[in-house]
Amino acid sequence: MRKTFILKHPKIKIDRLFESTRYELKKYIKRERGKTLPEGADFWDFDCRFGDTEQEAKVIHLGDIAKHITDVQERGLESFYIEILVKPASRKKKPKETIT
Repeated sequence: MRKTFILKHPKIKIDRLFESTRYELKKYIKRERGKTLPEGADFWDFDCRFGDTEQEAKVIHLGDIAKHITDVQERGLESFYIEILVKPASRKKKPKETIT
């Protein structure tokens, strides 16, 4: 998903726009996690970028999306850009410690 969310509408209140934006992102992530994993993969990993514009977007962690949206809301911006790319990943096993 690569999208610029516009947070200005003549009839819809801005709080409702932020709420629907959060819901749309949550729904997208849930839908992607529910897809069948390819062979050899353990989970779906997400590469995320967030910024005021596409050119200013910086890499963020998936769990920080809500914090960045709240920051946009507090600053009163009229739009923001988010990019969420899905990729299959495998967990790496930790090496067993040997006690001598």
